[in-house]
Amino acid sequence: MQLENFKIFVDLVETKSFSDTAGLNGITRAAVSQQLRAIERHFKTQLIDRSQKRFQLTGEGLRFYSGAKEVVHQYEKILKDLQEMKKIVSGTIRISTIPSIGLHVLPPYLKKFQHDYPSVNVHVVYRRTNLVYEDILSNSVDFGLVAFPAKLPQIEIIPFLNDSFVLITHPSHPLARGGDVQLSALGGQRFIGLDPGGPAHEVIDQIFRKNKIEPVMKFDNFETVKEAVEINAGIAIAPQFTVLQEVKQGSLVTIRFEGRQYIRPLAILHRKGRVLMPAMEKFIETLGKDLSVKPKA
Repeated sequence: MQLENFKIFVDLVETKSFSDTAGLNGITRAAVSQQLRAIERHFKTQLIDRSQKRFQLTGEGLRFYSGAKEVVHQYEKILKDLQEMKKIVSGTIRISTIPSIGLHVLPPYLKKFQHDYPSVNVHVVYRRTNLVYEDILSNSVDFGLVAFPAKLPQIEIIPFLNDSFVLITHPSHPLARGGDVQLSALGGQRFIGLDPGGPAHEVIDQIFRKNKIEPVMKFDNFETVKEAVEINAGIAIAPQFTVLQEVKQGSLVTIRFEGRQYIRPLAILHRKGRVLMPAMEKFIETLGKDLSVKPKA
């Protein structure tokens, strides 16, 4: 038996997908099936219950998974120790992030990280919040980046930045010429909202309900919300870091809420108990630095 056999089996159990396991290991789906059959032949036992429609391990499969996971874990610890002794920072980091972080917060950190550690490859995928958690739990990625992190027993949360919600308007809008505003005084304005689908919607919806605001239209992401405000179709509430570029270009104006700040905490997620290679530790360290442009309302 080779280490590759153990890793592929662990990935298969955690992703519950032959295709995803193939992608993680750079092999074909057929090769994953062949590896599984080779393991079962070697140990003369069935590890996957093929009588079930859903992916399910046999009792022997559960026992083998526990042992295989420990083998892979010990290997990763040895690899980490050797890399640290040789002061090696290399490899690949896989990141699953919600678009508002990946597009508007992450770029300066990635630029700094890749400048400092050019031997590390970084792969970024943009996902909805619930799918970021699925990616972490299935070990499909190394890190997840989300807002309003949910506490789950299998996931480690590392806070790295606080964003704020602000009011955004077209530069010609009357509110753009004033100072801070009170939400309670904006009931007659044309508000653009966010469709259900994530924690940001829940916060914005709560603000609307508390201040008796009924949005005239809703979109499923902040990029479309911004576009609607840029053509003066209404005003909206959005995370401040998502509109820095538009404010700089002069197509949007941000306004703070008088006497109240609505914080949007951003966090790094990773699977609890996993070995963090030197490159992963350096990535966390980089995200802890103050690299973002200071937003101004």
